[in-house]
Amino acid sequence: MVLDNDRYVLSGGVDPLQLIEEYGCPLYVYDSAIIQRQYKRMENAMKVKRLQLNYACKALSNINILKLFRKMGSGLDTVSVQEVSIGIRAGFDPQDIIFTPNCVSLEEIEEAVEYGVKINIDNTSILEQFGQAFPDTPVCIRINPHIMAGANAKTSVGHIDSKFGISFHQMPLVHRIVEATGLKVEGVHMHTGSDILDPEVFLSGAEILLNIAKEFPDLDYIDFGSGFKVAYKPGDVETDIEELGSRISERFNKFCEEYGKDLKLMFEPGKFMVSEAGYFFAQVNVIKQTTSTVFAGVDSGLNHFIRPMFYNAYHKITNISRPKGKARFYTVVGYICETDTFGINRQMTELQEGDFICMHNAGAYCFSMASNYNSRYRPAEVLVHEGQAYLIRKRENMEDLLRTQVEAPIFDEVPAVK
Repeated sequence: MVLDNDRYVLSGGVDPLQLIEEYGCPLYVYDSAIIQRQYKRMENAMKVKRLQLNYACKALSNINILKLFRKMGSGLDTVSVQEVSIGIRAGFDPQDIIFTPNCVSLEEIEEAVEYGVKINIDNTSILEQFGQAFPDTPVCIRINPHIMAGANAKTSVGHIDSKFGISFHQMPLVHRIVEATGLKVEGVHMHTGSDILDPEVFLSGAEILLNIAKEFPDLDYIDFGSGFKVAYKPGDVETDIEELGSRISERFNKFCEEYGKDLKLMFEPGKFMVSEAGYFFAQVNVIKQTTSTVFAGVDSGLNHFIRPMFYNAYHKITNISRPKGKARFYTVVGYICETDTFGINRQMTELQEGDFICMHNAGAYCFSMASNYNSRYRPAEVLVHEGQAYLIRKRENMEDLLRTQVEAPIFDEVPAVK
């Protein structure tokens, strides 16, 4: 979104205020041009013979977004059998979907096997059970390299105390299970978490994974996960994907020569692909001044946009109703009966009740983490593609809230307590 004279516009000149007028508020809007840009950046950065980018759909799972990725040639990274099912409905070939669950039952993995997708297992208990139940089904093994990828422990998932992956110190046990069950290991995988800045940290984890890959003679692919950082605030830094791509490609190509086979290099980017493409619009309900703070209370809350509260994440906030004017400081809060603060002491052009604000970087882990807390409706989603706006999820209503609730007959004849 850029400022064009006195108004903010999306790609193709689409006016977000017109989208709000048409589809209501709060509102999620995604710009496909940014998604396509990010996909091409990563695709062009990797100089290898065989490459597959698997979009991590947990970041944003609307079926239209999945179809966009399929059209670009992407595969799909999934973490639940429901995501697998949506991916199949979006038209993905099952072999272009990898299923990487955590702490699920063998029964759920069996469902994924029936779909025909790639299976990635991250603990020795399930690996042993899987090997006995499906000895002829190839698997990938998720390794924990014991690396803290970023500063936020909630988004770093490759450290020694993480629930994700099989410790690389447990490889003797893994080999014992593989030998005993006759499993064919077709891939090895790692994912160290989000906000990777230093290529050296990523490459050190990659080196651990490559050393483990040498121990399996029949691999087809190596999956390095993702976790690349995007810029969230003015002057923020991001992962230099071009530098990382150059260095990992050089190391991977050298490994393939040593291995004697052109393996497929796989990544599973989510946030990197969709974060910057998303915008969340909300309306200012009230300007409330206390003894120490000026609050801007909006018609949304942690039920729609939980990342600032859950991860202490920073999202730039812009007054799109008044692009120009005197700047003031506001603490932006929501209408949920909890402490749902979007930003503290944020500077923006002076707000008035009824103005619309935009929260940037709202494409990843925003709508997908939304809920109906306080019995609030989840908002609509709109996709801007080639200068046109398309509704891709309708706003919820009371019927949606009550759809799966069953009114038990035991209360029908009970008189009210006085």
